[in-house]
Amino acid sequence: MASFEEHCEDCIRELGKPYSNVHRWLDELFKTLGPKHRDARHHTGGVEEVRQKWGNEAARAAEIHINRDCGGIIPSKEEAQMFSLFGPDIVYPDGRTFLTDSLNIKEDDNDAN
Repeated sequence: MASFEEHCEDCIRELGKPYSNVHRWLDELFKTLGPKHRDARHHTGGVEEVRQKWGNEAARAAEIHINRDCGGIIPSKEEAQMFSLFGPDIVYPDGRTFLTDSLNIKEDDNDAN
């Protein structure tokens, strides 16, 4: 998990502003929930809540934050709950992993030859 300062630096680099209010809001439940705080706001619904509170550019800051914390994806609420329970190494019975399924990565049949 990135620090508050790292999240702000990411946004300064990409958006020109730190969006510290967004990072504080996304992570404020960490004090009570620990790593499970991501269930509450580190997902597509959290991005939309930020959009409603602070606008489109703030929503982009939320996406940057969540991407960094969730291994390069913005999960759905259900995926965020699974991610906080099991981490990114979930392997489904058909061989897909949580991250490859979330990123819609498909194995190329030609690679098997």
